[in-house]
Amino acid sequence: MESVRDAAAAFGRRSFEVRFESIGGLGAHAAGQILATAAVLRMGLNGAHFSSYGSEKKGSPVRSFVRLGPPDEPIRTSAPVEAPDAIVVFHAALLRDPSTFAGLKRDGTFIYDAPPGRAPDALAALPRTARVLRVDARGIAAAERSRPNAVLLGTLCAAFPFFSAETMLQALTEEFATRRPEAVASNERAFRRGATDVEAMDGVGRADGDLPVARPEPAWGYLTQPLGGVIPLPGNTAWNDVSWSRTGSIPVFDEAKCVHCGSCDLVCPDLCFVWGDGAPGEVFERKLFGIDYRYCKGCMRCVESCPTGALTKRTETVGLADRLRVPLFPEVVG
Repeated sequence: MESVRDAAAAFGRRSFEVRFESIGGLGAHAAGQILATAAVLRMGLNGAHFSSYGSEKKGSPVRSFVRLGPPDEPIRTSAPVEAPDAIVVFHAALLRDPSTFAGLKRDGTFIYDAPPGRAPDALAALPRTARVLRVDARGIAAAERSRPNAVLLGTLCAAFPFFSAETMLQALTEEFATRRPEAVASNERAFRRGATDVEAMDGVGRADGDLPVARPEPAWGYLTQPLGGVIPLPGNTAWNDVSWSRTGSIPVFDEAKCVHCGSCDLVCPDLCFVWGDGAPGEVFERKLFGIDYRYCKGCMRCVESCPTGALTKRTETVGLADRLRVPLFPEVVG
């Protein structure tokens, strides 16, 4: 009961809203479920949780929303969380999308997954008064044989002490105790490291005040909707960017070992390999020059099929793909 009184006192009469920004497969939906379950069933708060994703969740953008409030104030909306108190980002590639930051309050908290290093320039879009926390969620999860969601839940609890860490751990344990009992101990280790192995980032935001909200679709009315059969935003696959589908690894090309056999290109579902003519007098008339990581989702089928070891799997660190990328369409900006 003490956690219920503490949480109610922390809220007063205002709600608390969290938005998880992720890609399918990293556990954002499960994290939202666990957070809402712990808050409602164990801490006595009112709450709502739901997620937004496409028909093929794994590898595609996912948003999970949690809205909490004091026990005597019903929650009567199921709209997406547009102006969150906290944003939790499960993959650093999402920092390239301005909508990831949208709506964060001036005194909000921004938590993102990345290893130690220089702060990404994209974080300048955050409010200068917001709290920014970085944790190497995927690195910790790999070391502890857990998932990034367990780590980030630990960080969220450390950032907001009215969430009881032990209560959250009980909810996390119940989620996996029957389905994957072997994961309970590793999830607890990852959760506790998420609460301690976290870095506060100072002076990264440059924006003033609350950030504007971003709605995914315009509010069409009968006077403003486009004509039937018209495509208002034409485009093609050259403008796609599937890089945020990767979950921590990329294939790295070693030209010295390559025999330019094309086996990688045959199995690649996204045609991200860059080929060109060999120089006059060279053995190979057509050569592989590299990979355009804009179109690579990190499936590693190319690594599995390479007969010479010219393609190897490597952990994706911040900026690695940008340094190694060979543009397939140089005229496409980005």
